[in-house]
Amino acid sequence: MNEERKRILEMLSEGKISTEEAERLLSALSQRSEINQGMVKNEPRYLRVMVEPGVGSKNKDRVNVKIPIKLIRAGLRLASFIPKDAQDKVNEALHEKGIEKDFTKIKPEDIDEILTQINDFTVDVEGKETVKVFCE
Repeated sequence: MNEERKRILEMLSEGKISTEEAERLLSALSQRSEINQGMVKNEPRYLRVMVEPGVGSKNKDRVNVKIPIKLIRAGLRLASFIPKDAQDKVNEALHEKGIEKDFTKIKPEDIDEILTQINDFTVDVEGKETVKVFCE
């Protein structure tokens, strides 16, 4: 039993509050707890990447990667320490692969927007594997 709930019941037993007041306090305490739990549940803590073999796939390996969001944010902060010439080489290599994004301009706060857009992203790879990316 949490301390606040215990205090309310003690005040009731000592006659300091009525049963109606105790009921209102306990109800308010319960609502506050539900709100706090809702806030915690809405904020993703992990990025999950899963690869499941398809029905006709010869590859039976499964991939299930759980990446802490804090690690992703830390990685973006560390990327700012990469020398400019190395960043340019990375961007060139990405450009050669057809990726037109300058990752040096992504900031840790941009991750929030990316995570809200991911929600539940699924890709079928040539009908053989299914790749799922989602936040939890």
